Amino acid sequence: MKNTSIQFNEIISICRELYTKKLKDYGPAWRVLRLPSLTDQIFIKINRIRTLQEAVERLVDEDEEGEFIAIVNYSIMGLIQLELGYAAQPDLSDEQAIEYYDKYAKIAHDLMMKKNHDYGEAWRDMRVSSITDLIYQKVLRTKSIEDNKGKTLVSEGLDANYLDMINYSIFALILINENK
Repeated sequence: MKNTSIQFNEIISICRELYTKKLKDYGPAWRVLRLPSLTDQIFIKINRIRTLQEAVERLVDEDEEGEFIAIVNYSIMGLIQLELGYAAQPDLSDEQAIEYYDKYAKIAHDLMMKKNHDYGEAWRDMRVSSITDLIYQKVLRTKSIEDNKGKTLVSEGLDANYLDMINYSIFALILINENK
């Protein structure tokens, strides 16, 4: 499992680098997005991955990796929005936005390590397409919880679903990289 921690950190570093570059280009403009808008962005990305996995012919030269990276980043943005609420105008400095990113990346890492221990790294024997379907299910659950104004009777909340989408995406990226 030590290897998984290292692999997680390598993948999150790639995701963070893209997040940081986009902050330089756009600033934290995503702060104006309400949670359902971020969830819908994740929904678009996971649908794109499913299409790429099923398509016989691709008209646009794209791969799954960029979409999984986007899911990680949008999910972290969702966690930040859960904590801060959305803003009428971008209200974070780039440095603050990166600090929040790092905070939630660490929370995701710590959760992954606990679950990975308890589940015995079962994800390593899964297909990327199965992980994709689990993320798709998490997105649908998230949309349902949002539609219910965040209320659940027995289910985990929005934060747990965003954290799971981060970790499943990172697992998929690890498997994709190992199969290259």
